[in-house]
Amino acid sequence: MKAKPRDIPAILKALDPKMRAVLVFGRDDGLVRERAEKIGKQICEDLSDPFQVARPGSSDIKESPSILLDEVAALSMMGGRRLVRLESVGNEATEAVKLVLDSDAGDGLLVITAGDLKPTSSLRKLLEGAKNAIAIACYEDSAQDIMGLVQTVLGNAGLTATQDAVAYLVDNLGGDRMVSRSELDKLVLYKGSAGGQVTIEDAKACVGDTAALGLNQIAEAVTAGNLKQLERFLERAWTSGESAIAILRTLQNRMMRIHLARGFMDQGMSAGEAVGKLRPPVFFGERDKFMGEVSRWSARKVETALDILIEAELACKTTGNPADTICARALLRLAKAAR
Repeated sequence: MKAKPRDIPAILKALDPKMRAVLVFGRDDGLVRERAEKIGKQICEDLSDPFQVARPGSSDIKESPSILLDEVAALSMMGGRRLVRLESVGNEATEAVKLVLDSDAGDGLLVITAGDLKPTSSLRKLLEGAKNAIAIACYEDSAQDIMGLVQTVLGNAGLTATQDAVAYLVDNLGGDRMVSRSELDKLVLYKGSAGGQVTIEDAKACVGDTAALGLNQIAEAVTAGNLKQLERFLERAWTSGESAIAILRTLQNRMMRIHLARGFMDQGMSAGEAVGKLRPPVFFGERDKFMGEVSRWSARKVETALDILIEAELACKTTGNPADTICARALLRLAKAAR
Protein backbone atom coordinates (compact mmCIF):
# COMPACT_ATOMS: atom_id res chain seq x y z
CA MET A 1 0.00 0.00 0.00
CA LYS A 2 1.01 3.60 -0.44
CA ALA A 3 1.73 5.51 2.76
CA LYS A 4 -0.16 8.79 3.07
CA PRO A 5 1.96 11.69 4.40
CA ARG A 6 -0.27 12.11 7.46
CA ASP A 7 0.19 8.42 8.37
CA ILE A 8 4.00 8.35 8.14
CA PRO A 9 4.75 9.56 11.74
CA ALA A 10 2.61 6.75 13.15
CA ILE A 11 4.26 4.17 10.86
CA LEU A 12 7.70 5.29 12.03
CA LYS A 13 6.65 4.75 15.63
CA ALA A 14 4.81 1.44 15.26
CA LEU A 15 4.62 -0.50 12.02
CA ASP A 16 1.69 -2.86 11.52
CA PRO A 17 3.13 -6.32 12.41
CA LYS A 18 1.30 -7.81 9.40
CA MET A 19 3.67 -5.97 7.06
CA ARG A 20 6.34 -8.18 5.52
CA ALA A 21 8.16 -5.45 3.60
CA VAL A 22 8.64 -1.67 3.63
CA LEU A 23 10.01 0.37 0.74
CA VAL A 24 11.48 3.76 1.63
CA PHE A 25 12.39 5.76 -1.47
CA GLY A 26 12.80 9.26 -2.84
CA ARG A 27 15.11 12.11 -3.77
CA ASP A 28 16.09 12.98 -0.19
CA ASP A 29 18.76 10.37 0.59
CA GLY A 30 19.13 11.58 4.17
CA LEU A 31 15.42 11.29 4.91
CA VAL A 32 15.31 7.85 3.25
CA ARG A 33 18.08 6.60 5.55
CA GLU A 34 16.55 8.19 8.64
CA ARG A 35 13.10 6.67 8.08
CA ALA A 36 14.50 3.26 7.13
CA GLU A 37 16.56 3.20 10.33
CA LYS A 38 13.55 4.17 12.48
CA ILE A 39 11.54 1.30 11.01
CA GLY A 40 14.45 -1.11 11.34
CA LYS A 41 14.97 -0.22 15.00
CA GLN A 42 11.41 -1.31 15.73
CA ILE A 43 12.72 -4.82 15.04
CA CYS A 44 16.32 -4.56 16.22
CA GLU A 45 17.77 -1.63 18.19
CA ASP A 46 21.31 -2.43 17.03
CA LEU A 47 21.19 -2.36 13.22
CA SER A 48 24.75 -3.69 13.04
CA ASP A 49 23.87 -6.90 14.91
CA PRO A 50 24.91 -9.69 12.51
CA PHE A 51 22.77 -12.26 14.33
CA GLN A 52 19.49 -10.44 13.86
CA VAL A 53 20.11 -8.23 10.81
CA ALA A 54 20.90 -9.49 7.29
CA ARG A 55 22.17 -7.26 4.47
CA PRO A 56 22.06 -9.05 1.11
CA GLY A 57 23.21 -6.93 -1.83
CA SER A 58 22.17 -6.53 -5.45
CA SER A 59 24.81 -9.03 -6.58
CA ASP A 60 23.44 -11.63 -4.13
CA ILE A 61 19.92 -11.20 -5.51
CA LYS A 62 21.19 -11.48 -9.07
CA GLU A 63 22.91 -14.78 -8.29
CA SER A 64 20.00 -16.15 -6.24
CA PRO A 65 16.62 -14.33 -6.35
CA SER A 66 15.31 -16.53 -3.54
CA ILE A 67 17.90 -15.24 -1.06
CA LEU A 68 15.57 -12.52 0.21
CA LEU A 69 12.85 -15.03 1.05
CA ASP A 70 15.43 -17.30 2.67
CA GLU A 71 16.63 -14.45 4.90
CA VAL A 72 13.10 -13.33 5.83
CA ALA A 73 12.09 -16.91 6.64
CA ALA A 74 15.23 -17.67 8.67
CA LEU A 75 14.92 -17.86 12.46
CA SER A 76 16.73 -15.26 14.53
CA MET A 77 19.45 -16.74 16.72
CA MET A 78 18.53 -14.27 19.47
CA GLY A 79 14.75 -14.73 19.23
CA GLY A 80 12.21 -12.23 17.99
CA ARG A 81 11.68 -11.02 14.42
CA ARG A 82 14.55 -10.92 11.96
CA LEU A 83 15.39 -7.75 10.00
CA VAL A 84 16.52 -7.91 6.39
CA ARG A 85 17.90 -4.69 4.88
CA LEU A 86 18.10 -4.28 1.10
CA GLU A 87 19.76 -0.98 0.27
CA SER A 88 20.06 1.29 -2.77
CA VAL A 89 18.26 -0.98 -5.22
CA GLY A 90 15.87 -0.51 -8.12
CA ASN A 91 13.66 -2.56 -10.38
CA GLU A 92 16.23 -5.35 -10.55
CA ALA A 93 15.01 -6.41 -7.09
CA THR A 94 11.31 -6.64 -8.03
CA GLU A 95 11.10 -10.39 -8.63
CA ALA A 96 13.05 -11.23 -5.46
CA VAL A 97 10.81 -8.97 -3.38
CA LYS A 98 7.71 -10.49 -4.98
CA LEU A 99 8.80 -13.93 -3.73
CA VAL A 100 8.78 -12.53 -0.17
CA LEU A 101 5.35 -10.94 -0.50
CA ASP A 102 3.79 -14.03 -2.10
CA SER A 103 5.03 -16.29 0.70
CA ASP A 104 4.01 -16.52 4.35
CA ALA A 105 7.21 -18.29 5.42
CA GLY A 106 8.85 -16.74 8.45
CA ASP A 107 8.03 -13.49 10.20
CA GLY A 108 11.08 -11.39 9.28
CA LEU A 109 10.72 -7.80 8.06
CA LEU A 110 12.27 -6.69 4.77
CA VAL A 111 13.23 -2.98 4.67
CA ILE A 112 14.19 -1.70 1.22
CA THR A 113 15.75 1.67 0.37
CA ALA A 114 15.84 3.16 -3.10
CA GLY A 115 16.31 6.43 -4.94
CA ASP A 116 13.70 8.43 -6.80
CA LEU A 117 11.51 5.67 -8.25
CA LYS A 118 9.02 6.81 -10.86
CA PRO A 119 5.34 5.82 -10.54
CA THR A 120 5.92 3.35 -13.38
CA SER A 121 8.69 1.57 -11.46
CA SER A 122 7.91 -2.12 -11.10
CA LEU A 123 9.35 -2.22 -7.57
CA ARG A 124 7.31 0.77 -6.44
CA LYS A 125 4.12 -0.56 -8.06
CA LEU A 126 4.63 -3.94 -6.38
CA LEU A 127 4.93 -2.48 -2.87
CA GLU A 128 2.17 0.09 -3.34
CA GLY A 129 -0.20 -2.60 -4.61
CA ALA A 130 0.50 -5.22 -1.94
CA LYS A 131 -1.65 -5.59 1.18
CA ASN A 132 1.26 -6.90 3.26
CA ALA A 133 3.74 -4.15 2.30
CA ILE A 134 3.97 -0.38 2.38
CA ALA A 135 5.83 2.21 0.30
CA ILE A 136 6.99 5.48 1.88
CA ALA A 137 8.05 8.36 -0.38
CA CYS A 138 10.73 10.81 0.82
CA TYR A 139 11.25 14.18 -0.81
CA GLU A 140 13.30 17.23 0.07
CA ASP A 141 12.26 18.98 3.26
CA SER A 142 9.98 21.99 2.90
CA ALA A 143 10.38 25.05 5.14
CA GLN A 144 7.69 23.60 7.42
CA ASP A 145 9.54 20.27 7.62
CA ILE A 146 12.80 22.02 8.49
CA MET A 147 11.10 24.08 11.19
CA GLY A 148 9.71 20.88 12.71
CA LEU A 149 13.17 19.29 12.62
CA VAL A 150 14.73 22.35 14.29
CA GLN A 151 12.14 22.29 17.07
CA THR A 152 12.51 18.54 17.58
CA VAL A 153 16.33 18.45 17.72
CA LEU A 154 16.63 21.52 19.95
CA GLY A 155 13.73 20.39 22.15
CA ASN A 156 15.28 16.96 22.70
CA ALA A 157 18.47 18.71 23.83
CA GLY A 158 16.59 20.94 26.27
CA LEU A 159 17.10 24.04 24.15
CA THR A 160 14.79 26.78 22.97
CA ALA A 161 15.48 29.32 20.22
CA THR A 162 14.67 32.92 19.51
CA GLN A 163 12.35 33.65 16.60
CA ASP A 164 15.12 35.13 14.46
CA ALA A 165 17.37 32.14 15.19
CA VAL A 166 14.67 29.74 14.00
CA ALA A 167 14.10 31.85 10.88
CA TYR A 168 17.85 31.83 10.13
CA LEU A 169 18.06 28.06 10.55
CA VAL A 170 15.05 27.43 8.29
CA ASP A 171 16.52 29.71 5.60
CA ASN A 172 20.02 28.23 5.72
CA LEU A 173 19.54 24.51 6.26
CA GLY A 174 19.44 22.47 3.07
CA GLY A 175 16.89 20.07 1.62
CA ASP A 176 18.70 16.89 2.70
CA ARG A 177 17.51 15.62 6.10
CA MET A 178 20.81 14.02 7.11
CA VAL A 179 22.82 17.17 6.37
CA SER A 180 20.31 19.36 8.25
CA ARG A 181 20.35 17.06 11.28
CA SER A 182 24.15 17.02 11.29
CA GLU A 183 24.27 20.83 11.30
CA LEU A 184 21.76 21.00 14.15
CA ASP A 185 23.76 18.43 16.12
CA LYS A 186 26.77 20.74 15.82
CA LEU A 187 24.67 23.59 17.21
CA VAL A 188 23.56 21.45 20.16
CA LEU A 189 27.18 20.51 20.88
CA TYR A 190 28.17 24.17 20.66
CA LYS A 191 25.59 25.12 23.31
CA GLY A 192 26.77 22.36 25.61
CA SER A 193 24.78 20.51 28.26
CA ALA A 194 23.70 23.59 30.20
CA GLY A 195 20.66 24.14 27.98
CA GLY A 196 19.29 27.61 27.46
CA GLN A 197 18.25 29.59 24.43
CA VAL A 198 19.80 29.54 20.97
CA THR A 199 20.30 33.06 19.65
CA ILE A 200 20.85 34.11 16.07
CA GLU A 201 24.52 34.65 16.93
CA ASP A 202 24.72 31.01 18.06
CA ALA A 203 23.01 29.86 14.86
CA LYS A 204 25.35 31.89 12.63
CA ALA A 205 28.39 30.65 14.53
CA CYS A 206 27.53 26.99 13.91
CA VAL A 207 25.41 26.79 10.79
CA GLY A 208 26.75 28.34 7.63
CA ASP A 209 24.87 28.45 4.34
CA THR A 210 24.28 24.72 4.15
CA ALA A 211 21.92 25.31 1.25
CA ALA A 212 25.16 25.69 -0.71
CA LEU A 213 26.47 22.52 0.97
CA GLY A 214 29.93 22.81 -0.56
CA LEU A 215 32.00 20.87 -3.00
CA ASN A 216 31.64 17.54 -1.22
CA GLN A 217 27.86 17.63 -1.49
CA ILE A 218 28.12 18.28 -5.25
CA ALA A 219 30.35 15.22 -5.54
CA GLU A 220 27.92 13.16 -3.46
CA ALA A 221 24.99 14.19 -5.66
CA VAL A 222 26.91 12.97 -8.72
CA THR A 223 27.94 9.59 -7.32
CA ALA A 224 24.42 9.02 -5.96
CA GLY A 225 22.86 9.92 -9.32
CA ASN A 226 20.69 12.63 -7.76
CA LEU A 227 20.12 14.97 -10.71
CA LYS A 228 17.83 17.39 -8.93
CA GLN A 229 20.24 17.98 -6.06
CA LEU A 230 23.13 18.28 -8.48
CA GLU A 231 21.37 21.02 -10.44
CA ARG A 232 20.55 22.96 -7.29
CA PHE A 233 24.00 22.60 -5.71
CA LEU A 234 25.79 23.59 -8.91
CA GLU A 235 23.66 26.69 -9.33
CA ARG A 236 24.53 27.79 -5.81
CA ALA A 237 28.20 26.96 -6.35
CA TRP A 238 28.36 29.19 -9.43
CA THR A 239 26.55 31.96 -7.55
CA SER A 240 29.09 31.80 -4.72
CA GLY A 241 31.99 31.88 -7.19
CA GLU A 242 33.26 28.30 -6.82
CA SER A 243 35.89 27.14 -9.32
CA ALA A 244 34.98 24.49 -11.89
CA ILE A 245 38.44 22.94 -11.41
CA ALA A 246 37.89 22.66 -7.65
CA ILE A 247 34.55 20.94 -8.24
CA LEU A 248 36.05 18.48 -10.73
CA ARG A 249 38.96 17.63 -8.42
CA THR A 250 36.66 17.10 -5.42
CA LEU A 251 34.66 14.61 -7.47
CA GLN A 252 37.88 12.94 -8.64
CA ASN A 253 38.88 12.42 -4.99
CA ARG A 254 35.51 10.85 -4.16
CA MET A 255 35.70 8.60 -7.23
CA MET A 256 39.20 7.46 -6.22
CA ARG A 257 37.92 6.51 -2.76
CA ILE A 258 35.09 4.54 -4.35
CA HIS A 259 37.63 2.88 -6.67
CA LEU A 260 39.82 1.90 -3.71
CA ALA A 261 36.85 0.40 -1.87
CA ARG A 262 35.83 -1.51 -5.02
CA GLY A 263 39.36 -2.91 -5.14
CA PHE A 264 39.00 -4.23 -1.60
CA MET A 265 35.64 -5.78 -2.51
CA ASP A 266 37.17 -7.47 -5.55
CA GLN A 267 39.62 -9.10 -3.12
CA GLY A 268 36.67 -10.68 -1.32
CA MET A 269 35.73 -8.11 1.31
CA SER A 270 32.14 -7.07 1.99
CA ALA A 271 31.09 -3.50 1.25
CA GLY A 272 31.20 -2.69 4.96
CA GLU A 273 34.71 -4.13 5.39
CA ALA A 274 35.96 -2.34 2.27
CA VAL A 275 34.61 1.05 3.35
CA GLY A 276 36.00 0.47 6.85
CA LYS A 277 39.54 0.25 5.46
CA LEU A 278 39.42 3.70 3.85
CA ARG A 279 41.59 6.44 5.31
CA PRO A 280 40.57 9.00 6.28
CA PRO A 281 37.58 6.97 7.49
CA VAL A 282 34.06 7.54 6.20
CA PHE A 283 31.97 9.43 8.77
CA PHE A 284 29.63 7.00 10.58
CA GLY A 285 26.47 8.82 9.51
CA GLU A 286 27.54 8.55 5.85
CA ARG A 287 28.63 4.89 5.83
CA ASP A 288 25.37 3.39 4.54
CA LYS A 289 25.10 5.95 1.75
CA PHE A 290 28.75 5.49 0.72
CA MET A 291 28.42 1.69 0.80
CA GLY A 292 25.47 1.96 -1.56
CA GLU A 293 27.53 4.05 -3.96
CA VAL A 294 30.44 1.61 -3.81
CA SER A 295 28.03 -1.18 -4.74
CA ARG A 296 26.58 0.91 -7.58
CA TRP A 297 29.92 1.84 -9.22
CA SER A 298 31.98 -1.01 -10.67
CA ALA A 299 35.77 -0.59 -10.90
CA ARG A 300 35.56 -0.24 -14.69
CA LYS A 301 32.78 2.35 -14.40
CA VAL A 302 34.84 4.40 -11.94
CA GLU A 303 37.87 4.27 -14.23
CA THR A 304 35.76 5.60 -17.11
CA ALA A 305 34.42 8.35 -14.84
CA LEU A 306 37.93 9.40 -13.85
CA ASP A 307 38.92 9.60 -17.52
CA ILE A 308 35.91 11.86 -18.18
CA LEU A 309 36.83 14.13 -15.26
CA ILE A 310 40.47 14.43 -16.35
CA GLU A 311 39.38 15.27 -19.90
CA ALA A 312 36.96 17.88 -18.55
CA GLU A 313 39.66 19.51 -16.43
CA LEU A 314 42.01 19.63 -19.41
CA ALA A 315 39.25 21.15 -21.57
CA CYS A 316 38.60 23.81 -18.93
CA LYS A 317 42.26 24.81 -19.05
CA THR A 318 42.96 24.65 -22.79
CA THR A 319 39.91 25.07 -25.04
CA GLY A 320 38.81 28.56 -24.08
CA ASN A 321 35.21 27.34 -23.74
CA PRO A 322 33.27 28.28 -20.56
CA ALA A 323 34.68 26.17 -17.73
CA ASP A 324 31.35 26.15 -15.88
CA THR A 325 29.61 24.61 -18.91
CA ILE A 326 32.31 21.98 -19.42
CA CYS A 327 32.19 21.04 -15.74
CA ALA A 328 28.39 20.89 -15.59
CA ARG A 329 28.18 18.67 -18.68
CA ALA A 330 30.72 16.20 -17.26
CA LEU A 331 28.94 16.04 -13.90
CA LEU A 332 25.54 15.58 -15.50
CA ARG A 333 26.88 12.76 -17.68
CA LEU A 334 28.28 10.93 -14.66
CA ALA A 335 25.19 11.47 -12.51
CA LYS A 336 23.05 9.94 -15.27
CA ALA A 337 25.47 6.98 -15.41
CA ALA A 338 25.03 6.51 -11.65
CA ARG A 339 21.27 6.20 -12.10
